[in-house]
Amino acid sequence: MLTPDNIKIMDKIIVEFSKTIEMFGLTPLEARLFIYLYLSEQAFTLDEMSEALGKSKTSMSTNIRSLLELNLVTRVWKKGIRKDLYEANTQLFKAFMNTYLSRWIDATKQQLDGLEGIKQLLTKEEENASIINQEQLMNRLDNIISFHLQIEKLFKEMNQNINR
Repeated sequence: MLTPDNIKIMDKIIVEFSKTIEMFGLTPLEARLFIYLYLSEQAFTLDEMSEALGKSKTSMSTNIRSLLELNLVTRVWKKGIRKDLYEANTQLFKAFMNTYLSRWIDATKQQLDGLEGIKQLLTKEEENASIINQEQLMNRLDNIISFHLQIEKLFKEMNQNINR
């Protein structure tokens, strides 16, 4: 059972650690929910999480779904309990880095696709010579594309290293 002093310490840890977790793109409530589950070292129902964090069950459901999609929590079942239970993934570094790197890789791919599309338009326009400084613009665009390719390569290498 948690004593009032333990609850105060747990609250302080949640506040401080949530600042770090939010840097990975989680909302403040997602961060607090994850940390609560992580520190508790046990599985909880939506009702229990709602009561502990002072938020609605609907809010807990929405946020736990996000954490499930990010592979930061797991749904578990216990004999005799009919409600879904959720617990935190305890491999903090690997879980967060995989999520973070996957987001960056996906974003980089989308941006590269957009830039390649612009490059194709610029190449077509080059034939009509309607853009001033086309060569300079094409060089800059090539530099931007190269930058994105380097980022993508770096994040893929980091992701491979984490998953070894």
